[in-house]
Amino acid sequence: MALISTNEKPQLANPGGLGLIAFGFCTMLLQIFNLGVITNAVPLVFGFFWGGIAQVIVGVVEAKRGDTFGLAAFTSYGLFWMSLGGYFFFTWAGLIPVEAAGLGWMCIFFAIFTGMMTIGTFKLTYVHTTVFVTLTVLFILLAGHFLGGWSPKIAGVEGMVCGAAAAYGGLAVAINSKYSKPILPLGNWVK
Repeated sequence: MALISTNEKPQLANPGGLGLIAFGFCTMLLQIFNLGVITNAVPLVFGFFWGGIAQVIVGVVEAKRGDTFGLAAFTSYGLFWMSLGGYFFFTWAGLIPVEAAGLGWMCIFFAIFTGMMTIGTFKLTYVHTTVFVTLTVLFILLAGHFLGGWSPKIAGVEGMVCGAAAAYGGLAVAINSKYSKPILPLGNWVK
């Protein structure tokens, strides 16, 4: 029996579904906290692992697939979730003080990053653009909360829209991939 040698690389699955699902559901969970429905650390624990570690892994796979945009987006937001979870863990452990101004400025920088990254979504889908636009607005609202005393409930409501769009987009990527055709529409900018 002869073995056939091949130099073909195995095709990597699209990790974007996982990244969007993790981001979307963790974002909604945190907004449920911002709305006052829950008061414990569950959103940040899930955010650290599902929103953080999972998205960093997705970013690495996107890099292997040659997608610089996916690498920058998923890795950045994954590290955001890990940093946020770590920050609150350190504050709750009494190792560092809570500082609203630092959180506010972090939100400003992520609003700038997300707003600029929105430009790249015009080569993707309407859902991707919706996620990035609503996320930019969410970071602005959160900055207003931390720096200007705005109600976290405003961010909570808007963040639910952002999270739902991301979760839908991730589920659409996963389901459409399984069926090899668009079952859940994403709306392509480029035809």
